[in-house]
Amino acid sequence: GTCLFQAFGIGGLEEIVDIINAATGFGFKDVDELRKAGERIINLTRCFNVREGFLRKDDTLPYRCLKEPLPEGPCKGATVKLDEMLNEYYKLCGWDSEGRPTEEKLKELGLDFAVKELYNPLRRK
Repeated sequence: GTCLFQAFGIGGLEEIVDIINAATGFGFKDVDELRKAGERIINLTRCFNVREGFLRKDDTLPYRCLKEPLPEGPCKGATVKLDEMLNEYYKLCGWDSEGRPTEEKLKELGLDFAVKELYNPLRRK
């Protein structure tokens, strides 16, 4: 990734595509192709974590965010509704209810090798 602080001086995502291409030689054609690469990275990282036993129970926030209501401001009294947030996030990512990337999502991203690794019945713990 790039540093968020310095990113404000870069401009739009089109400029970031040019910068990444210049720095890496990858040759992304446009912003959509760069976004797809980011989506592949996120899903492959998640596959690794799932393989190592990390699932929904591990996607959490500090106690304070979950249990202590905000003391002031427009959201006064609010706490994070983690289950609702995770359900929506997993759905947007194309993951199942436990946070595993689905076979369909992995195949869509060209990560067929990860399907074999993640959904191999002999590897299931």
